[in-house]
Amino acid sequence: MTAFAYIGAALAEIAGCFAFWAWLRLDRSPLWLLPGVASLCLFAYLLTLVDADNAGRSYAAYGGVYIASALVWLWVAEGVRPDRWDLIGAAICISGAAIILWGPRSPA
Repeated sequence: MTAFAYIGAALAEIAGCFAFWAWLRLDRSPLWLLPGVASLCLFAYLLTLVDADNAGRSYAAYGGVYIASALVWLWVAEGVRPDRWDLIGAAICISGAAIILWGPRSPA
C-alpha cells in the first residue's frame, strides 16, 4: 500500500504543480488552477495513507519518490529523456527513501 500511496501522491503533486506552471509560465487559462488545487489536495490525502509512525519520516521518504517521479514526468510529459546523471541521482534518492522508511529503529 505504501508504494501505491507514494506513487499516487507523486503523480498528484506533479500534476497539481504543473497546473500552476501552465497558468503562470505557459499562459494557460486560470481555470487550470481548479484541477491543480484538487490534485494537490489529493496529494496531501494520499500521504496520510503511508504506513509510518511519524509524518516527518513519511514526508522525508516521499522526497526520494518525488524526485524519481519528476524525472518520469520530464520524459513522458515534456519529452526530455533523463540522462545518466538524472538516473544515478534518482537511484540514490530512492535508496535513501527506502532507508528512511524501512530502516531498523530502536524502540522509543
